[in-house]
Amino acid sequence: MFEIKAKDMRGRVGVLKTKHGNVKTPALMPVIHPRKQVIDVKKYGADIVITNAYLIYKDDDLKQKAVEEGLHKLINFDGPVMTDSGSFQLSVYGDVDITNKEVIEFQELIGTDIGTSLDIPTAPFVEREKVESDLEITLERAKEAVEFKKEQNIEMLLNSVVQGSTFMDLRQECASELSKLDADLYPIGAVVPLMESYHYKELVDVVMNSMMNLPDNTARHLMGAGHPMIFALAVAMGCDLFDSAAYILYAEDDRLLSTRGTFKLENLQEMPCSCEVCSKYTPDDLRAMPKDERRDLIAQHNLYVSFAELRLIRQAIYEGSLMELVEERCRAHPALLDAVRQLANYNDDFEKYDPRSKKSAFFYTGSESLNRSEVLRHHEKLRERPKKRDLIVLPPTRKPYSKFFSGKLGEFFIYGDSHEIDTDNADFMVLDVPFALIPLDIDELYPLSQSAAPKIRDSESVNFIRDFFEDFAENYDGVIVQKKVADILNLDLENKFEGEVIYAKDDVKKIKAIADYQFGWGAGEALFKGNIKIEKSKKTGKIRHIYDGKTLIVNMRASDSYLVLSKEGARRLHKAMPYPQNRVVVNEDSEPFALDGKSIFSKFVIECDENIRSNDEVIIVNRDDKLLAYGKSLLSAVEINNFQTGQAIKTRKGFKK
Repeated sequence: MFEIKAKDMRGRVGVLKTKHGNVKTPALMPVIHPRKQVIDVKKYGADIVITNAYLIYKDDDLKQKAVEEGLHKLINFDGPVMTDSGSFQLSVYGDVDITNKEVIEFQELIGTDIGTSLDIPTAPFVEREKVESDLEITLERAKEAVEFKKEQNIEMLLNSVVQGSTFMDLRQECASELSKLDADLYPIGAVVPLMESYHYKELVDVVMNSMMNLPDNTARHLMGAGHPMIFALAVAMGCDLFDSAAYILYAEDDRLLSTRGTFKLENLQEMPCSCEVCSKYTPDDLRAMPKDERRDLIAQHNLYVSFAELRLIRQAIYEGSLMELVEERCRAHPALLDAVRQLANYNDDFEKYDPRSKKSAFFYTGSESLNRSEVLRHHEKLRERPKKRDLIVLPPTRKPYSKFFSGKLGEFFIYGDSHEIDTDNADFMVLDVPFALIPLDIDELYPLSQSAAPKIRDSESVNFIRDFFEDFAENYDGVIVQKKVADILNLDLENKFEGEVIYAKDDVKKIKAIADYQFGWGAGEALFKGNIKIEKSKKTGKIRHIYDGKTLIVNMRASDSYLVLSKEGARRLHKAMPYPQNRVVVNEDSEPFALDGKSIFSKFVIECDENIRSNDEVIIVNRDDKLLAYGKSLLSAVEINNFQTGQAIKTRKGFKK
């Protein structure tokens, strides 16, 4: 029902399959009022819409038409339709004249694609006792709806809504309990008051505490979120669907949406974008129009802006630049900047989903970038990396750094206690923003080389790399830094290092270091033994192919310098690395397909290395650790374990004799 096509952070480009067609996510579902709708939202990009089943149920005329002709004909929309159950009316008026079973049955009767159980939305910042009471009813009704759907063989997809107000433990509990049910989608409810009052920091906590306890193999819907300024943030947290009537409600109030906020028509001297409406009309033109005509045009603008932002977000996911877009968008309002900084509290979770290699370079856009998965992952790798006795730290230069460092490296100062440095037993590293320390033998790996930061360093980044350097330097007997490094870190060093520092390039050491960083410590020695021959590109001079004699071991990708296994490389890695490292374990049914080089689907995977991330090179084995094939993971380990549909591994070759 839901399949991931591309991913970045927790954000996914996916396909949601319904009986009225497929929906590419992230997607916005404009709210359709069953009696008042005046805008053809499909014309402006809507693939799916949402309407209120309870309003139809309570209106005898609408109810009769919906039962006789079907929901899609009633609202004049032939694509997928989601319906709300009346929970909004319940939250406003305190009661609704329909039961949970009745509303599920009615939604199926009128042909809804995705229906919703009658949950109890509890507003933020209310007393815990009320939240607990409401939550108990929400969970009971969600369970009742799922069981009723099974008993009645209802084909309609079913929402189970996560509630819990602003009590994070209750959000976790609700999401965890709902995950045990066989629901099809999981909306996150009762967040509109947070967005209306600019409590975006609290919104992050609510969404993340819900998201971390929901399954990855379903679509997640942030209810009532319709302002384009928050779409990027919400998608990065894993939201796939949005719904809102903001496009028309704001238009009725002469307000125009944008990714930078909301513009009041009365204050506009220029139109805010280049959409069809803004290109054709001036603010004076709109102000001079009759109310209804003006409302419809502003609503069209609001839809244009919203769908354009979602297209941009999907493109950012394909490129791997979603966080740059989030950091850019969140500078539109201080409360949004608080929100993106609040994301740092969930770094461990984000790292599990973030691909190691992406098509886009890493851009440092401010101190928030220091908390990105790429930076924290690199620091963890450095801490685990076997270390030589001493450390030699160099200043940044053009990238790749190793290309421009050779021979004598200039004037150095001793950091810490005086010590005789053994340059033959020292790690050579470059100090730079944002990764702090970058070993020269792996500096071409993504994103260490494929990154950019301003030459004028902000104080937060300098403090960040200084703190990491000072902590990391304690792992070595002796440390020397080049004078420019001391200047960058504002270190007051007096003792010059009197010896000569020479960096000698060694391609074999380099490929071993890359293998260790990529596959685990010890992989380099295991892969590159024998009569090692390195073939380089005549055009760029970069390493392309590595052989043992005439037998290919690995190729090196030009884009990110990661190693791509050959059959021999897979054999060596499998033999050397302990189970389950770098492994995807498949069941008996899929063994023949793996041996034949066919791609592996998630439902056939029974276990995998928890450190696998999307785009990683992996080896495919059976329960007895017999090597079957090798390939590239399309998902991270947590997603592979969650999904029952779609490809998990793009197999390169199998070991069928």
